[in-house]
Amino acid sequence: MPTVIAILAEGFEEIEATVPINLLRRAGAEVTVAALGEGIHVTGRSGLTIHADTPLAALETPGPRDFDCVFLPGGPGVRHLRADPRVRALVLRQHSAGRWLAAICAAPAVLHDAGLLAGRRYTAHFSVANELPAILADERVVVDGRLLTSRGAGTALDFGLMLVEKLFSVEKSREVARSICA
Repeated sequence: MPTVIAILAEGFEEIEATVPINLLRRAGAEVTVAALGEGIHVTGRSGLTIHADTPLAALETPGPRDFDCVFLPGGPGVRHLRADPRVRALVLRQHSAGRWLAAICAAPAVLHDAGLLAGRRYTAHFSVANELPAILADERVVVDGRLLTSRGAGTALDFGLMLVEKLFSVEKSREVARSICA
């Protein structure tokens, strides 16, 4: 089964986090929800508090754990992801290993900060368009190699189903889509 880490920071966009996590788990992925802060409760932009599986720090000892995909939801909490050197180190390690990186909304800015978007096709939320000069603003979901990006809450279902397709198969993505009447 594919393994995914979803990193939630205070102020994350709830739809962008929960929809892909739900779809991945329906498909059978092992999704670890990691709180960026010290505790395991993380409150999103709209006041929904999620009980994470673990704090991110717990996954770093005795050494960092590898995942098939690192997933970064967007929302105002992206500023915390961008400011945390552990997140930068994780995405760089993931990229160097040739494993999947998935970011939605403003979260592609984290990948930009790490120097991973140069020469790549990607999309993101219009709020970070000034920072991401090559943004494909009209695309709902963009796949470039092992990089998957999407625009925002309104594209979370498309994004989640594409994650299922890339980590499992087209058939599994269709099966999950049928099960939710998508």
